[in-house]
Order: sequence, then C-alpha cells, then structure tokens
Amino acid sequence: MAHDGYRVERDTLGEVQVPADAYWGAQTQRALENFPVSGLKAHPALVRAHVIVKLAAARTNQELGKLDALTAEMIENACLEVIQEGKLLDQWVVDVFGAGAGTSFNMNTNEVLANRANEILDAPLGSYNLIHPNDHVNMSQSTNDTFPTAMQLAAIAEGTALAAVLDALTDALADRGRAFDGVIKSGRTHLQDAVPVRLGQEFAAYALAVKRAAESLRASLEACKELPIGGSAAGTGLNTHPDYAPTVVRHLAEITGLDLVPAADLCHAMQSMAPMAGTSAALRNLALELARIANDLRLLASGPRTGLAEIQLPAVQPGSSIMPGKVNPSMAECLNMVAMQVIGNDTAAALAVQAGQLELNVFMPVIAHNVLSSIEMLGNFLPVFTERCVAGIKAIIDRCQHYFESSVGLATLLNQHIGYAKAAEVAKESVKTGKTLRQLILEKGLMSEEDLNAALDPRRVTEPHDPSQAKE
Repeated sequence: MAHDGYRVERDTLGEVQVPADAYWGAQTQRALENFPVSGLKAHPALVRAHVIVKLAAARTNQELGKLDALTAEMIENACLEVIQEGKLLDQWVVDVFGAGAGTSFNMNTNEVLANRANEILDAPLGSYNLIHPNDHVNMSQSTNDTFPTAMQLAAIAEGTALAAVLDALTDALADRGRAFDGVIKSGRTHLQDAVPVRLGQEFAAYALAVKRAAESLRASLEACKELPIGGSAAGTGLNTHPDYAPTVVRHLAEITGLDLVPAADLCHAMQSMAPMAGTSAALRNLALELARIANDLRLLASGPRTGLAEIQLPAVQPGSSIMPGKVNPSMAECLNMVAMQVIGNDTAAALAVQAGQLELNVFMPVIAHNVLSSIEMLGNFLPVFTERCVAGIKAIIDRCQHYFESSVGLATLLNQHIGYAKAAEVAKESVKTGKTLRQLILEKGLMSEEDLNAALDPRRVTEPHDPSQAKE
C-alpha cells in the first residue's frame, strides 16, 4: 500500500514503512532504524561480490531444476546491472556494524535484487508476488554461507589489485637501489655509527621487503579460493540440492575467472575465518614493513642542516604555517599513518576471528570491513607514494661520503691494517677532535694514501672480503 513518500511492507514482525522509491524492503528498513551506528556502508567490492554469489546461485538453481527460467532470468538481469553497470549501488544502505553474521546486508541484497527484478516485469516496488527476496533470490542460501563467500571473493579481487601496486613499489625501490649502488655511507646499528654500507644496499633491502610482503599477500588470497557456499545455515547444506555446492562454485569460477574450489569441509568453512585472518595478517605484516621503511626515509632525509640529510625526498607541499621554507616528509608521514590504521584494523579483525562460537562466526561484517578498508587505503595511497616520493628520491652523495669518512665504524675496517689498539686510539681522537679517521691516519703516517684508498674502496668495505687480500 503506497502513501505519500513511503510504502507499507510486511515481514514476519509486522508492518514497516519503507521510502516509496527505495529498492530495499522491510528487513533493510528495520536494520536502518535499529543500527544507526557509524554511517559506514558496505564496501562496493563486497556488494559486487555478494551480487555475484546471487547470480551464481540463480544459475545453479535453474540448472538443478529448482528455479523456473523466467525467475532466474529476471534475477540474473538485476544482478548483471549491478555487476556490469554499477547500477543501484546506493541502495545498499545498512551500516557495517549491525546484526550478526551480515543478515541485514544479505537481506538488503535480496530485497534490492528482488525489487529490481520485479520492476523489470512491470511490478511495483514492494510487491513480491512474482519474485520474492527469500524464496527466490535467497534460494538454497543463507547469510551464513553467502556472506563469507562474498567476503573472500571481495578480498581476492581487491587484494590482487593491491599486490600489483606492491610490485610497482618494489620496482621503484629497486630502481633507487641501483641508482645509489655506488654511494658509500656509514651504517648505523642501535642508532649509533657502525660499519659502512652502500645506500643502494639499503634501498635494495627495502625492495625485497615489499616484494616478500606481496608474495605473502598473494599466498593468503589463495586460501580464500576455498569457498563455504553450499553450507547453508550451519554447514550441513540444509535445503540445498546434493549437487548445489560444486555447481554454484563452478558458476562462480566461470563468472570471476578464478580457480575456485568448494570447501573440503563445509562445517569447518562456516566455523573458521582462517582465510580472512591470513589475509588480514598479511596486510598487517605489510604495514609493519612499510612503517619501518617510512621511518627510515624520514630519518635519512632529516635536516636539511641538523639531521642526517643523506637523501632528499621530493617536496610535495609547504611544511609549516609559521616557518617559511620548511618542507616536511609528508608522503612518508602519511604512509606511517596508513600503516598504523592497517595494524589497528588487523587487531579488530583478529578479535572478530577468534570470537566465533560453535557453528558460526557472527562477527564476519567486522572482518570484512576492516580487511577491505585496509586494502583500499593501501591501494589508494601506495601508487601516489611510489610516484611522488620513492621515484624522486635523491642521494646527497657528499653528505654520505662525509659520514663514511667520519664514522668511528671505520676503525673496524682499519684494525686489520694498523692493529686494534691503534684503530681504537684513532677512533677516540676522531670523536674528540672532529677530524675524520682518514685525516688522522694520513697525518700520523699510519698508512699511505694509496693503501688507505684501497682499504676504503666502497665495494671492498661493503661486501665479504678476505682480509689476507686487503693489500692486493
């Protein structure tokens, strides 16, 4: 029954007023009223993945003789409009925090697709005589198996794109590693002077860290390809055709182009959130590496007069509202903040993963929200960080050389030439006078300039070398 601005629908609890032009229905409306929590809505990737599940289910139910051709076709048409054209995405309106397991989200999907399918058949919104949200769109399904399936599919789609972004960051860091390969500098351990390293070695190591993190992310996404769909309400497959689970997974594989497989044990797949926990953990570990690298870049670029100032980061914006000419490592600072949030998201997801009881983890929406949010933040910012920060990093070669020659860590190299005692004496005098070890050794005649240059050759002092070959 239509009224000004709204229509009246009924569910098992009674009448509900729904906005007249809304594609959602009574159960979604109840969720809107019950859970006005954060204003955050489901990630578009989760919506798309959930609609893909509904499409695969409709095709499967028709193939197995449970759904007539016309109903299946209308549901499919509604699904394809969302998947291929992005229509009606604003109709997924329930908050990410709400009823457990994603029941409200599942019904939001069922109602939108049913209303659009009915509309295609010229039936008014809110009339479900032809195509019903539960009886037809949700046939052979439960929130409890469709939500985790969609969650895993969304993680695969978004995570695969993020892995490609990480490949580009890896390449950019490796490129800086090659460009800086001949730049010698003082290494630092405990934030104190240590033996020399090449600036290129530091950046090559950063590249490998990101590469390994991308590999771990891809491995975690492989585990998400084992799907719980077909488990129905509790992993037993109640109200499904015996061939439903393998058939719906086959259709999902055809739609997505992924090598998906049915869960080996549907009860296990309904209880355990291990695949998503693994993905969240991979994102956390990536964030830890990125935060570490960002911290190093900010330290190496500190200055320009009173810091390390061994590298120069591209200037992207003024750094102060009061200090003229100040430029901050803004891109690295932002990366630190993104990494902090990703680590926090993983903590929330981990708490949700362990909180599942018996046959179902009802906290799946928290897992989905935090994992997809982390992927989105990293995927949005890392290309910008790569282009506007990493690709433009320059080495301040004179500063690196000065630190190399001034570092007391050189004493470790020279004790094989002048003995431990003399090396220690020179190191102490260097600290006291501010003179470089090079200056003092030449002044004291402890080594010839030729021998000293050979001993301090950048390759020789930053790679394994036989001391017995030192004078060759």
